[in-house]
Amino acid sequence: MSDGNECNYCQRCGCALIVREFEGASRPTCKACGFVVFIDPKIAAAAIVSVCDKLLLIKRGSMPGIGKWSFPGGYVDRGERVEDAAQREVLEETGLRVEITGLIGLYSEEGDPVILAVYSGKMVGGEIAAGSDTQDARLFDADALPDLAFERDRRIISDWKSMQSGT
Repeated sequence: MSDGNECNYCQRCGCALIVREFEGASRPTCKACGFVVFIDPKIAAAAIVSVCDKLLLIKRGSMPGIGKWSFPGGYVDRGERVEDAAQREVLEETGLRVEITGLIGLYSEEGDPVILAVYSGKMVGGEIAAGSDTQDARLFDADALPDLAFERDRRIISDWKSMQSGT
């Protein structure tokens, strides 16, 4: 149990957990009462915002991908609607208020505990300014993008373009 997302003690009886095979996967299990812990994934939300036919990107100020560009986004808070998290993250990271206009897709990869929900959005107010956890925020032509932070970003842009063209 190493990614910091797990617990070491049973939430039912307080005894130490061990890792056992259960339903085809290694899972933390209480050696005393048999309680099996299912580790939840993390949900993140991002938005592709088009302003004057250009894409809004942020230069990441934290790992992973520090110093590279991506869409504004971040983790969804417990009890928060995913769409609201996308709007909040855009505002926090870019200074823009947006309206969510559609779901582009859900993105996940084997071994990665993060599920990313990506929405399209349109600007409804504010001015572009880098937030406290970003190095910069700018508009880019969709066909002339800077060095992107994540491998999946190009696939997301391709999905967004398909959505825009109706294909």
